[in-house]
Amino acid sequence: MALLSVQEVSKTYDTHVALNRISLDIPEGSIYGLLGPNGAGKTSLIRIINQITAPDRGTVLFDQVPLAPGHITEIGYLPEERGLYPKMKVGEQLLYLAQLKGLRKEEAKGRIKEWFERMDMGLWWDKKIEALSKGMAQKVQFVSTVLHNPRLLIFDEPFTGFDPINTNLIKSEIKRLARNGATVIFSTHRMESVEEICEEIALIHKANVILKGKLHEVKDTYKRNIFRAELLGAASFEQLPGAEVLSVEKRNGSTKLRLQLKNGAPNHLLQQLTRYGQVHFFSEEVPSLNDIFIQKVGEHA
Repeated sequence: MALLSVQEVSKTYDTHVALNRISLDIPEGSIYGLLGPNGAGKTSLIRIINQITAPDRGTVLFDQVPLAPGHITEIGYLPEERGLYPKMKVGEQLLYLAQLKGLRKEEAKGRIKEWFERMDMGLWWDKKIEALSKGMAQKVQFVSTVLHNPRLLIFDEPFTGFDPINTNLIKSEIKRLARNGATVIFSTHRMESVEEICEEIALIHKANVILKGKLHEVKDTYKRNIFRAELLGAASFEQLPGAEVLSVEKRNGSTKLRLQLKNGAPNHLLQQLTRYGQVHFFSEEVPSLNDIFIQKVGEHA
């Protein structure tokens, strides 16, 4: 069941069409990748979900009812442009933001302390925001986003400013939040992160959804019958019936091949390869999400 349903949503600024009849269903408890190049319309959609702006037409449903001001306490939003008060101390900043989201002061204190332990922030309570590094400030903003246990979390480029260790920490926390029932919309340009944590994706380009679906199904759709193989003690590979040899690399007694199957089944290709040597490795090449992204955007350029 969809926690958030975007139905035929359009948005125009003067003569610029930001969203053109966008429809998306975000399954409850999922991590959903919202992708697209700069200016595609992602930020316009996120602002509508957060009720910062309203759609010109169309409907947004939250848990099967029209999105309303009261839903804001059930949404956590980490924007790409950060919004902390530099003169405030970390502890008082988080207390203030938590109370804006409806938490009582003592409850908020308890949750902040729990997150400080999880995020290795134990000595930060009295640090001023302006004294923090970019990565440290990003941790504070992440905690402020999740502190009130929202049902819907929206992360827009959440890894900006993080080193690899803290990036992995945030990824782990996002996965944990989803396992515990939160629904996550994850917007980023880092396709490798999308592949690692997202279950479904939507690709927006020039105000339109040009691709959406479960990640593994999208990748299966864009396979091109290309296989990689490694053989031990193999001879030449100038011809293989039903396949085109795209590349050959010989090194230390092994031969690595990249092949495109033109007709026949993969098992038949594998049987042919065994005639040339011992098959050490044989696998179909699955396109990366980055390759699919570039292909689809190029088709609609």
